[in-house]
Amino acid sequence: MPHDHHDHLSPSGHPYRSDDDHPLTYWQTMEIAVRELLIEKGVTTASDIAKQIDAMDARNPAMGAQVVARYWTDPAFAAALLADGAQATREMGFDIGPMKLIALPNAPDLHNIVVCTLCSCYPRNLLGLPPDWYKSRAYRSRTVREPRKVLAEFGVTLADGTEVRVHDSTADMRYIVIPNRPAGTEGWDAEALAALVTRDSMIGTGIARTP
Repeated sequence: MPHDHHDHLSPSGHPYRSDDDHPLTYWQTMEIAVRELLIEKGVTTASDIAKQIDAMDARNPAMGAQVVARYWTDPAFAAALLADGAQATREMGFDIGPMKLIALPNAPDLHNIVVCTLCSCYPRNLLGLPPDWYKSRAYRSRTVREPRKVLAEFGVTLADGTEVRVHDSTADMRYIVIPNRPAGTEGWDAEALAALVTRDSMIGTGIARTP
């Protein structure tokens, strides 16, 4: 075919990629219609919607890392986070919406891991967009059946006596794992500690970086 360039390079030297154009789905059409109606009725503006999208795109795991680091360094905050995770993070200035947030502290003999068996419920307001593997059917099903094996595939090998707890997120209840604080960080401030906290360690498929 004259336009079949899948095995050729473009003038820029990069492989041709097929166009991603396709008809709008029912839900895409519905979203456009509702959005335009809300703007037309004066409920919101295109500028407000753009600002909200920018705010959502700006959310990333560094926000959750700040929460973890403060948990490690501030006993009063740690107690508040365990009592009401949503309110404690709001008081740090993070808008996590109406969801219930539960903090799951790891311990030397306990490791927590989070999954959403039904879809992809995830604390996006605090950690940003979930990784693709979190939404995959394999992760959602296997983590419940064989969590130790899944953890090993992520490079996390636990001692035989370590208890593994799997937590299933829901539409109105999300989790953040508090990884064990790395050894050798005594006296570190929260900013330095936050740099050791990874996205995966807050899901439970990883551990905090070592100094």
